[in-house]
Amino acid sequence: MEKISVRKVAAVIVMARELTRAEGELRALIDRMDEEEQAALVAVMWIGRGAFEAEEWDDAFATAYAEASTPTASYLIGTPHLSDNLEAGLEALGYDAQDEEDAVM
Repeated sequence: MEKISVRKVAAVIVMARELTRAEGELRALIDRMDEEEQAALVAVMWIGRGAFEAEEWDDAFATAYAEASTPTASYLIGTPHLSDNLEAGLEALGYDAQDEEDAVM
């Protein structure tokens, strides 16, 4: 998962939990990411949602990168259970989501 730092994913998780209060900040954070980071963020969410397995990281990333057609922030913010799916994706990829979230809070 070298395309995005675990800390950035954790920051998105924390903001997504407070969406009514932090939507502008979350949108700005995602918009400041480059295309590879945005695609990686989507891939982590897809893995957490079960659309891909953790072992299919390269395919998930390539698909997210190739199929990006709407602004990533809008796509992710409109996704139900975004924070839960990102957490599950990090866990599936072998990261301790809670430790990372605690570090950004």
